[in-house]
Amino acid sequence: MIMKNKIKLYLAVGLLSATTGCTDLDVDIKSQLTEFPNSEIAAEAKMADIYYAFRGILGRRYSDVVTLSSDEFTGISFDGDYWNSGENAYPTLHKMTPDDATLWHWGEDLTGGITRCNKAILDLGGEDTPGAAPALAMRAFYHFILMECFGDMPILNRMLEDNEAIDRSPRAQVAAFIESDLLKALPNLTKEVSAYTYGKPTYWMAQALLAKLYINWPVYTSADVAQYDAATAKNEKLNDCIKVCDEIIASGIFDLSDGYLEKFWPENGAHIKDFIYAMPFDRITQQGMCYARYRTWRQMNKLDPGIYGFKLEASVGGNFAVNPNVVDLLTLPGDERNKMIVGGPIYFFNENRELTNNPVIYNGEQLVFTKEITLKEQSEQLNVGKDVNGWSQGYKSVKWFPAYDDYKNGRNQNNDVPIFRFADIILTKAEAILRGGSATNGDTPASLMNQIRAYVGAPAVEGNPTLQDLLDERGREFFDENWRRNDLIRFGKFEDDWGLKHVINPAAKTEKFRRIFPIHTEWMNVN
Repeated sequence: MIMKNKIKLYLAVGLLSATTGCTDLDVDIKSQLTEFPNSEIAAEAKMADIYYAFRGILGRRYSDVVTLSSDEFTGISFDGDYWNSGENAYPTLHKMTPDDATLWHWGEDLTGGITRCNKAILDLGGEDTPGAAPALAMRAFYHFILMECFGDMPILNRMLEDNEAIDRSPRAQVAAFIESDLLKALPNLTKEVSAYTYGKPTYWMAQALLAKLYINWPVYTSADVAQYDAATAKNEKLNDCIKVCDEIIASGIFDLSDGYLEKFWPENGAHIKDFIYAMPFDRITQQGMCYARYRTWRQMNKLDPGIYGFKLEASVGGNFAVNPNVVDLLTLPGDERNKMIVGGPIYFFNENRELTNNPVIYNGEQLVFTKEITLKEQSEQLNVGKDVNGWSQGYKSVKWFPAYDDYKNGRNQNNDVPIFRFADIILTKAEAILRGGSATNGDTPASLMNQIRAYVGAPAVEGNPTLQDLLDERGREFFDENWRRNDLIRFGKFEDDWGLKHVINPAAKTEKFRRIFPIHTEWMNVN
């Protein structure tokens, strides 16, 4: 794997910082219960601290870097405003460095989460103990996020001694470890889907993670991330992927009955039938989700009301500009997903979050967002200027619609963020069949894609879809949900020209090692 040699991560038990939320650091790491708790409450108490290590970075920094490095957005700046040493521009241009702020806290949050998983496994009697299954599933998930983003990573399958050094393992070995943890956990994970299990690892969450692992298997098992070739890659796990998808589909627990836009609104939660696994957020008690802050027009808090139909009581960034290729993608007739973005002449939303014919006026003129993103000068700062013209470059995403109270006492939103959705399982099965897997249950790529088209009101697919058709459909269905970078790499499109990347940084076309992110300098220094 690129850039792996001679790198060790020193992951002492005390690596957990205040950001991880763990304070019980003075325990004997070899201590464990002499008898497994026979109380469900006691077992759950052991697990309570392992579920949410991903929340902090998912709410902003993880989302920033995986989204901006995809073809969905350009991270613009305004005469220095929001340049921030390139924290938004460098992911956009595929020029990230080990000093980018977007990568800090990933290591301590996720490895801290893994450490807590290992302690819970130890305290509950070991990996083979049924009650340890949720910790095994979460350990696999945290390893997955690290492997997905950084490639070769340490396999942290036990509590480490103080100052113990552990080498990074090849990505293929990490993928195999994740699979083994999930397969070991599955028989003992709950199949219950309720408000009680929401946001926690369930049987279905583990199966959905396996589906992600299997569909990306050639990417993760490539000897060198830069040598992965989507045109020639062979996936030995396609039928395993289809089998997993079939079990989730056959369960009858999940469906597409919820309206598309409403699934992402502040009132979403355990009642959404499309959500297999989601991260709960709350503006008061589970903070950190602030997507609308960066997707809202820069001066919207100066308007009363703003575009959302209410005044924003705190400032917004406005530095996530939707790329023109996404605007072109979201144009199917009747497709509800088209409403995720706003552009051209801008109008207010009403109290029901419906777009009205009432224009948004700023300095006496109606706001107009441009489809194309025009820079003030050709530079890596992606500077569009600090005026109404600059602020209005690019369409804006309104997928993560905020509530008034989110901006009354800060900018923390109530919108839960789905990680695995039933719609993804349907399109993953379609992709696995398209790539050569054995079709089951009478399903075809077209019939599966048409399940998605039908519930969003889009025209049915005619004929046999291609892989490009499927990638485009994924681009519509999962726009602004943190999966586009993953898809582009698997489909061999990550180095393609989009937005301003190829204009400002032509090297991005050939620097395939950019498919993984550099490990942050401070993470290396600490470890």
